[in-house]
Amino acid sequence: MTTQAEASHVQFKAGVIIFKEGDPGDLMYIVKKGEVEIHILDQLVETVGKEGFFGEMALIDSQGRSAKAIAKTDVELLPLTEKQFIFMVQQTPFFSLRALRTMVQRIRAMDRLVKR
Repeated sequence: MTTQAEASHVQFKAGVIIFKEGDPGDLMYIVKKGEVEIHILDQLVETVGKEGFFGEMALIDSQGRSAKAIAKTDVELLPLTEKQFIFMVQQTPFFSLRALRTMVQRIRAMDRLVKR
């Protein structure tokens, strides 16, 4: 029997593009199994592993995707809607802090990429 939580997971095979730069974004993802590569301007900037997340920026500013996400390995992801994301931010201060720290790290990585 499949539980509600298990039913909401999505899977991608290694090499599959999860989303591309400019795509509309209505979901963020938490990695439950495997690894996802994040590319900006066709350069690898981060590999997101188990319990990491990506795609949150599109939920915050309602803009298109700022990066490309590719399944590095077979992955299982837990998608979160904007409503779920807002609930997590409101109810879980640690989640909010982790999201902010992750975004700062990604901005700094992009800054280093631009300075090259």
